[in-house]
Amino acid sequence: MILITGANGFVGSALLRRLAREPGVSVSGAVRNATAGGSGDANLIPVGDLSAETDWSKALRGARAVVHTAARVHVMNETARDPLLEFRKANVLGTTRLAEQAAAAGVRRFVFISSIKVHGEQTPLDRPFHADDVPAPKDPYGATKLEAEQALRQIATATGMEVTIIRPPLVYGPGVKANFAAMMKWLKAGVPLPLGAIHNRRSLVALDNLLDLIRVCIDHPGAANQAFLASDGADLSTTELLRRLGNALGSPARLVPVPAKLLIGAATLLGRAGVAQRLCGSLQVSIAKNKEVLDWVPPVAVDDALSIAATGFLREASG
Repeated sequence: MILITGANGFVGSALLRRLAREPGVSVSGAVRNATAGGSGDANLIPVGDLSAETDWSKALRGARAVVHTAARVHVMNETARDPLLEFRKANVLGTTRLAEQAAAAGVRRFVFISSIKVHGEQTPLDRPFHADDVPAPKDPYGATKLEAEQALRQIATATGMEVTIIRPPLVYGPGVKANFAAMMKWLKAGVPLPLGAIHNRRSLVALDNLLDLIRVCIDHPGAANQAFLASDGADLSTTELLRRLGNALGSPARLVPVPAKLLIGAATLLGRAGVAQRLCGSLQVSIAKNKEVLDWVPPVAVDDALSIAATGFLREASG
């Protein structure tokens, strides 16, 4: 049996549906409470909040592998008095608790969905992050994901449970929320956007490609005690992404060619420097290690993946 935590989340729910369709695969999902949304006919087990006190014994019964997608995610408008403490409670202490109980229950492989934020927020153009680079997180979310990775490696050494770490950048697909959904909304509405002259490069990963990588990492011998980055293998500028996404939506992007330096300056004056960095800066990742160690390449081409995301958005928008 494979246990997926965060089974009502964007990645967890999609992974649960995919594995539940595979012949001969038994899968269960751990969710916060019994009213959490389900995924197909898979068994859902309420476990409460992700913390140092969570009891995972029922969910882990009979599990040979765990895919841990649950986390306190990056918060755009943080309200906690001590954000690092709150992230640490869930992402470090909660993950450590799960891994210790998983090892005690005889779980063979623990797949941890970490984040590219372990490496940092941006890269120089055409100098991507590599999976074995020295980490350099810049915010509490990235820092606690790194702390969780370090704790998992210690548990692996002490118990023999194999740990595999996957660090994705922005994940998009049907049902995506936040900034990617906002971009599709703007494009569909025909809103002119001052993003027609951005020459950055950013790596993204389609949900289907990430799910495929996770599935490989559950069983591949070469994935044991390794870290991998995830992407579609095609880095796009913000301008190119908007044009391709507009085409997928059937609403060609209306882009105004405003220089990136001007955009960054204006955003900084408005207190939105972080938004400008994501729109104008580069963040590239290398997936060369995935090919070398796992013989894995993304199965879905980026334009096909954008079409899948756009179709999901249009379906949801139409009710």
